[in-house]
Amino acid sequence: MKKRRTKKTYAILLAFSMLVVLALSGCSGGKSAGEVAPAGKGDSAGSAGEQVTITHYTMDSEDRTFIEKLVPDFEAKHPNIKVRIEKAPYEQFDSKLQTLIAGGKSPDVTSHYGYGGFAEYFNKDMLLDMSDIIKEDGFKASDYSIPDDLMEIYTVKDHVYGIPVNMYVTLMLYNKDMFDAANVPYPPSDYEDKSWTFDKMVEDAKKMTHVSDDIAKTQYGVDFTWSERDMRPLYFGVEPYSQDTWTNGGVPSETHFDSPEVIATYNKLFDLILKDKVSPTTEWSKSVAGQNGDAFVTGKIGMTVSGSWSLAGSNDFPFKVGVAAVPAGGNDKIRSVLFVDPLFILKDSKHPKEAFEWIKYLVSDEVQEKSIDLSGGNPPVNTKAAEAYYKHFEGIDPEDVKKVYEGAVKYGFESYNHLITNYSQINDMFINEMQPIDTGHKTVEEVMPTIQKKVMEIIKR
Repeated sequence: MKKRRTKKTYAILLAFSMLVVLALSGCSGGKSAGEVAPAGKGDSAGSAGEQVTITHYTMDSEDRTFIEKLVPDFEAKHPNIKVRIEKAPYEQFDSKLQTLIAGGKSPDVTSHYGYGGFAEYFNKDMLLDMSDIIKEDGFKASDYSIPDDLMEIYTVKDHVYGIPVNMYVTLMLYNKDMFDAANVPYPPSDYEDKSWTFDKMVEDAKKMTHVSDDIAKTQYGVDFTWSERDMRPLYFGVEPYSQDTWTNGGVPSETHFDSPEVIATYNKLFDLILKDKVSPTTEWSKSVAGQNGDAFVTGKIGMTVSGSWSLAGSNDFPFKVGVAAVPAGGNDKIRSVLFVDPLFILKDSKHPKEAFEWIKYLVSDEVQEKSIDLSGGNPPVNTKAAEAYYKHFEGIDPEDVKKVYEGAVKYGFESYNHLITNYSQINDMFINEMQPIDTGHKTVEEVMPTIQKKVMEIIKR
């Protein structure tokens, strides 16, 4: 995760309790928590010295493919293991993974870098229980400066299914040049600053927004992409999934996407685009930043609320960058989303012990710190690398980064895409159904009943 601390936070404990219940509920298609895959499954002569090749499947982006630069060092230290990197774009990550597994070409190591998350992978019986390998190896998280509370997130009934490697949080980045030009004070990094609210953010955004027929002269005050689309009502204190979601294997008995309360939250968010006109449409963002680009990087957005992966590469942005707390939206307990990325060994791995050696290498003290620079700013789970991470971003006060992370963890909740099963299908549906709202062709009131119907169909299926 992000913050290097051993004290358990409410958010982490809550996420852990959800995942424990996930397994206890006996999710369909999944292995019972008591079933432990043999550590030696697929053992080859590689353990005895014969060279073997393992595959690490990752997302095709610079903040992930940097691991290719680590392979020569690892192979030099482990001459019997070769590492091959397999890549896929974010949008194709889950589908390609399923294709590889179905075709008998399962990667050895991966993470939930696509739309789906741990709950989906666990329920589909895709993951190897690493408990026996860990016991045989003598692995201790503390030896790798990994806080115990992070290990617990992917530990189900004392069986370990993932080793945390990175943790991201929701935060705000802002363009200091745009703030200076509009004579607007910078937003605070302290989550306890009560003056920093959603309405204050909109007020500041209006002062930086200039819409013109000339796209080169158009700029917007804020781009608010807090978590995935189905989770955003939670920011305003409205829960769209029934509470038994977290005690029923990530499968809700009810959803409330067509309720007046949920509809009101989506209207408030789409008003940023359609009414207040302080946020860009998806089409505008694509026009200035490309299909999968980030419009904030172009210097035409004053503030962006998104995952802390947006910090990666900020040293190369063509403007001065600041980091701030997510403004208060009406939920006193939750303002940030936690995105904990573990490394999994897939159940069909032919070389699980060699794969575990690669994982240990990636979470080691030296490599965790080295990875910060190589990735452009990925947040390590290693507590020893924390200070290096805080200091990595040129022009941003390390104390601001630290405050933002501490506040984000305190007010954080684990991402729904890690906790709800069949999430990749749910997410695709939300993207498709909400697009007409973004373009102004349909209203929230017209779309949400359809979403409510379809999300329940996916869940029942």
